[in-house]
Parts: sequence; structure tokens; C-alpha cells
Amino acid sequence: MKQPQEELSIVEKGLTLDGSISFKGRLTINGTVKGSLVSDHIVISEEGAVMADTRASDMTIAGIFKGRLTVSGKLVLLSTATCSGNIKCREMELV
Repeated sequence: MKQPQEELSIVEKGLTLDGSISFKGRLTINGTVKGSLVSDHIVISEEGAVMADTRASDMTIAGIFKGRLTVSGKLVLLSTATCSGNIKCREMELV
């Protein structure tokens, strides 16, 4: 039996989204997101930036995050990450 694949969306480098974004699946951000963001799993790449009120099940940050962040699962901060704002998570890993 074939396993259902997790949905994947990508915000490409050079693209800026401003507004309210909410969906199921995985979001990889190489561009910029401003406003509010809700997703299952979010990855901010080294080129990516998020300035938003954000909620996620799991999140990995290698780029820039500014705002209010609530992660119900695991938050991974890579050595290239820059974070400012209010951060609330169940588990945090610094890599």
C-alpha cells in the first residue's frame, strides 16, 4: 500500500508574501514572509526571512525570524539562524 506523501510548498528566493498564510504540510521558505503564518512543518533556509506571528507543529530556522513564534513540537535553530521576538516551544535543539 502506498504511503500518502506530505505536501510541500516553497517560497522561492526573491518572492515576498505579505498577509495571512495557513495550510497543511511542509513549507520551505527561501524568500520572505510577512504577516501571519500557520503550517505543520516550516523550514526557513539561510536565504529565507519571516517577520510574522507564526504557529507550527515543528520548525527549523537557518535564516531570519522576527515576531511571535509558537511551536507545539520541536524547534531546531541552526548556527546561521537569527531570531528575535517571543518564542514558545515544547522542545528546542541548537545545532
